[in-house]
Amino acid sequence: MKIKVLGPGCPKCSALAASVQVAADGLGLQYELEKISDIIEITNHGVMATPALVIDGKVTVSGKVPSEAEITTMLTSALASGESA
Repeated sequence: MKIKVLGPGCPKCSALAASVQVAADGLGLQYELEKISDIIEITNHGVMATPALVIDGKVTVSGKVPSEAEITTMLTSALASGESA
C-alpha cells in the first residue's frame, strides 16, 4: 500500500503522518509512507487544503487531521476495495 501525506511540513502534517503510521502498524499493513511538501505535486493531486492523505493514489481527506480511528477505517476500506496491491 502506498500512502502519501501532502503538506508543507507543518505540525498538522506531522501529526497526520504519525497517526497514519500508528493506524497502519496497528493493522499490520505493509506500506510505504511518503511525505510530499512540493506545492506543485500537492496541487497535481487536486488538493487545495493541507494536510491531505492519499491512499494508493486516491485523496481520502484534505484540510484536516482525521482521528486514528478514521484513518484505520480509510485504510481498511482501501484494502477491502482491492485498491492495494
